[in-house]
Amino acid sequence: MKSSDIRQKFLDYFASKGHTVVPSSSLVPHEDPTLLFTNAGMNQFKDVFLGFDKRPYTRAASSQKCVRAGGKHNDLENVGYTARHHTFFEMLGNFSFGDYFKRDAINYAWELLTEVYKLPSEKLWVTVYAEDDEAYDIWVKEIGVPAGRVIRIGDNKGARYASDNFWMMGDTGPCGPCTEIFYDHGADIWGGPPGSPDENGDRYIEIWNNVFMQFNRDEHGVMHPLPRPSVDTGMGLERISAVLQQVHSNYEIDLFQNLICAAARETRSNDLTSNSLKVLADHIRACSFLIADGVIPGNEGRGYVLRRIIRRAIRHGYKLGTRAAFFHKMVPDLVTEMGVAFPELAAAQGRVMEILRQEEERFFATIEHGMAILEADLAEMAKADGKIFNGETAFKLHDTYGFPLDLTQDVCREHGVAVDVAAFDKAMAQQKEQARAAGKFKMAANLEYEGPATIFHGYDLLESKGNVLALYKDGVPVNTLNEGETGVAVLDDTPFYAESGGQVGDCGELRSVHGIFAVEDTQKIQATVFGHHGVVKTGRLTVGNGVTARVDVAARNHTVRNHSATHLMHKALREVLGSHVQQKGS
Repeated sequence: MKSSDIRQKFLDYFASKGHTVVPSSSLVPHEDPTLLFTNAGMNQFKDVFLGFDKRPYTRAASSQKCVRAGGKHNDLENVGYTARHHTFFEMLGNFSFGDYFKRDAINYAWELLTEVYKLPSEKLWVTVYAEDDEAYDIWVKEIGVPAGRVIRIGDNKGARYASDNFWMMGDTGPCGPCTEIFYDHGADIWGGPPGSPDENGDRYIEIWNNVFMQFNRDEHGVMHPLPRPSVDTGMGLERISAVLQQVHSNYEIDLFQNLICAAARETRSNDLTSNSLKVLADHIRACSFLIADGVIPGNEGRGYVLRRIIRRAIRHGYKLGTRAAFFHKMVPDLVTEMGVAFPELAAAQGRVMEILRQEEERFFATIEHGMAILEADLAEMAKADGKIFNGETAFKLHDTYGFPLDLTQDVCREHGVAVDVAAFDKAMAQQKEQARAAGKFKMAANLEYEGPATIFHGYDLLESKGNVLALYKDGVPVNTLNEGETGVAVLDDTPFYAESGGQVGDCGELRSVHGIFAVEDTQKIQATVFGHHGVVKTGRLTVGNGVTARVDVAARNHTVRNHSATHLMHKALREVLGSHVQQKGS
């Protein structure tokens, strides 16, 4: 049975049981700042479970795109080296919002697995929360699973309700016990059943988790029964496909095998068991779907996670002997595999390929030099039997050649070497500090000021009278700035606009009877306190001086025009190129 058929049978089955089939939500979570990426089927229904949103249905089913890379949930370093770790995966799920509960959920799961997917019942094991007698009785007395294959799991994580079989949305809020279904791959594979000392082996693999949200936990840890208990389930498509296709590794299923062949074609590789090909097959999915959902490679946030994944893929292509852009050429193969189920991917194919191609060409320009340094250092370490790679060198690779830390760690791990992460972090912190110190105006955000707020007149006036409330030199409060000295002045009234909303701060001058202070930039020290950064051109400036604050009109007009033009251009680009265009500044 193909992966695409397994997905469709799941959705068709639950549609036949009165569920509304809901399309996958974007990988960029909607109005949920707690998540870097969508990582579970229930994410798009979170507000429904919390009671903040109401849908026109009480039963739903979906095949949700998920990414686990970066942030709390990060599988990146294991991808390609284990049978079941992925950056991108699909989560099949059925959900009840105050409709059916344990009995129906368990019966649906069992019927789908044994009657639709035709899995032998004797291969299935079950866990329940130790105190959930209701779920235990349904499995044993109604479904007929032998008691020896239904395992009670207690609070095995060191605290009350801290259990593999008790799910919590957070420290407070909806929570409840869960029941997990495992598949026994057979005695020829090492591992013990769940709850045993050998449970981390690969023989018994969890394929489906059913969460029963029946409590609301308050701030005191007290569990209150929910008036409308709900169900949230999740089954990884890749895992159930491996079971149904009778292979042990997810990378052996049809979907991955076709992508591995595409990776082999583009890298001219003959060894289809190569871990590097597995990495490429995994990473093309994460990268393509992220770009299709509007994420662009960058240096922060989601964009940097995407860039790290792309560069990790390029490094594995480089390892296989590829010296030119190749990764983007796998996108059509991915669209063939998944474009029907996810039409947004097919629609974005051209854009995805172009963004990947540009990112590849950028990194291929530096990877050879970086790899030469890395491999030379590793060769020297091997001679001395060294086991810790220099963190400062790792930082140089990051800073000069664009090597994310996890990429360097990836290469080092292949040589049995660990990176000195503490030294890397120290070098990173030092560089940030040097950048702040060398910056044009180094003091803006770090000045200690406890005086009155600045009154801003700049929307109506370009020149106004004011008084000097505070002066700073090298970040330290001073009473006077003398001719030639650089510093920051805080006024009680000002027409100077402080940088905000993507628009740069004003420049101009502060003129008193004692001297002239040339304002080169204006930044916010606090939300309502403006710092005028510049240098004393003549005379001196002293706390308490009255000044005439005069904005450079020509510079202000240029800034206003540029700011407005940027917004207009952004609007036009979105209309011509699509909604994926993002404005990062103006």
